[in-house]
Amino acid sequence: MKSRRMSRAIQIGGVTIGGGAPIVVQSMTKTDTRDARATIEQIKELEDGGCELVRVAVPDDAAARAIAAIKKGIKIPLVADIHFDYRLALTALEAGADGLRLNPGNIGEPGKVKAVALAARERGAPVRIGVNAGSLPGTGNPDLTIAERMVEAALEQISLLESLDFDLIKVSLKAFDVPTTIEAYQSIAEKMPYPLHIGITEAGTPRTGVIRSTVGIGTLLWLGIGDTIRVSLTAHPREEVVAAYEILKSLNLRQRGPILVSCPTCGRAEVDVIKLAEAVEQRLMKIGRPIKVAVMGCVVNGPGEAKDADVGIACGRGKGVIFKKGEKVAVVAEKNFLTALMKEVEGF
Repeated sequence: MKSRRMSRAIQIGGVTIGGGAPIVVQSMTKTDTRDARATIEQIKELEDGGCELVRVAVPDDAAARAIAAIKKGIKIPLVADIHFDYRLALTALEAGADGLRLNPGNIGEPGKVKAVALAARERGAPVRIGVNAGSLPGTGNPDLTIAERMVEAALEQISLLESLDFDLIKVSLKAFDVPTTIEAYQSIAEKMPYPLHIGITEAGTPRTGVIRSTVGIGTLLWLGIGDTIRVSLTAHPREEVVAAYEILKSLNLRQRGPILVSCPTCGRAEVDVIKLAEAVEQRLMKIGRPIKVAVMGCVVNGPGEAKDADVGIACGRGKGVIFKKGEKVAVVAEKNFLTALMKEVEGF
């Protein structure tokens, strides 16, 4: 893995982004922001799952004003997602938004962008310049690739904000196409000092979207690029947070919650490993601390992997051996696999 790109640090609420701080996991609510109660409930679910920064859509004035009530009911910083109408950004900031996600290019004339920049600077609220491949400005160079046009658009918007003496900036350049996204981030990472929020936009439903996001986000993180991440899924946002932490855990970048090691099973397995692993996975979702748990189904890799985990079970016909920190602690009957394993996990 390459050394992580050292970006300029910014603060959104009480969360540090960039400057070598831990990579931040964020998500976006899927409620009607005008419904403050429903939005608060969903954000609380995200908080319980480890989400550290949340974004809400602000399509109109009522949604912008609802931020004041939402902020009173949540603990994590809130970013207002603004498009087209600069007045929504001003109202959102007045209501207590900790940051903004906007595209200065669709806000309009420079005077409107200046008003937003001044209000954001006064409140210490960073602005994420969010460039998406599907909504690039029509003024770009048509001879450039999509990735090059994304970078061009972001740099123009950075220049605009810098000309207004505003540098509380975070940048994203997202596309559905993974190679395009990687190319864009690699390019801009060398051209400006600001932190990068990374993700694959409109990645799809969990079955395919997690794979697409993991390939894109994982590659960028391996290249040392990225200060915050969001896994964009057509699903409840808690699934985005779970996937984000799994990506970070797989690269040993952050550890939150359990890691489950389970064999894929084959003709050597003499028990229903799939059923057992799925049951263990469900039980582990209630545990927030890092712990490595192994569920193995045969004599080839089972004992070794189980011994390598914090807690593990190597299953055989009618009985299984439970290991804790490499030491054999029990032999249990098949009917007791789940309860015996989870007893050791919960007591670890």
